[in-house]
Amino acid sequence: MVNPMRIALIGATGGVGAEVLPELVSRGHQVVAIVRRAGAVDPSDRVEPVLVDVHDTPRLCEALKGVDAVISAFNPGWTAPDLYRQFLAGARSIHQAAKAAGVRLLVVGGASSLYGEDGRQLFETTEYPDPFEAGVHAARDYYAEILDETELDWTFLSPPPGYPGPQERRGTYRVGADTPLLDSEGGYSPISGADLAVAIVDEIETSKQQRRRFTVAY
Repeated sequence: MVNPMRIALIGATGGVGAEVLPELVSRGHQVVAIVRRAGAVDPSDRVEPVLVDVHDTPRLCEALKGVDAVISAFNPGWTAPDLYRQFLAGARSIHQAAKAAGVRLLVVGGASSLYGEDGRQLFETTEYPDPFEAGVHAARDYYAEILDETELDWTFLSPPPGYPGPQERRGTYRVGADTPLLDSEGGYSPISGADLAVAIVDEIETSKQQRRRFTVAY
């Protein structure tokens, strides 16, 4: 058993965050849910919604003070205007706020920065339809930036290509580094949203992947 922690969750209503929130609560952690609109998350004895625009770095820093770690599943929305700029600006603001608050940051990024067998990043070899191309481009570029960070305690998690996979919770997964994990037929192995959340909370509790990127899959 892990002692309950106070965890800030950014993007609690998105596809990833909506899976991480109940996983955190089920393990007894206190969640500070950073939301951009009132009423987005219901408060409870373990969930405290806090209304903050992630682009407002000083206010976000204040919201993060006193937490044990931050999980960022930030995405401004696939239909957001100027998605590339908004995505990168938001990621940078979260990064700076966590750094100023002195707390650990786990970023849920994309698969686009993973490397294929040819040594090139998937972003370079995959065609992404609009509006996804701008978002995955920004996630790839932010990963390049966080690699240079030597002061912040950070972790970057890349879900497998084609995430999410089957909608089930097995409670088990494999861990990889910079290349996608493959299945028995040589294809990309998937993972469900529920089990990605398991991996995220496991990492928050164990801190095995400090200042590096990892990926997970079945």
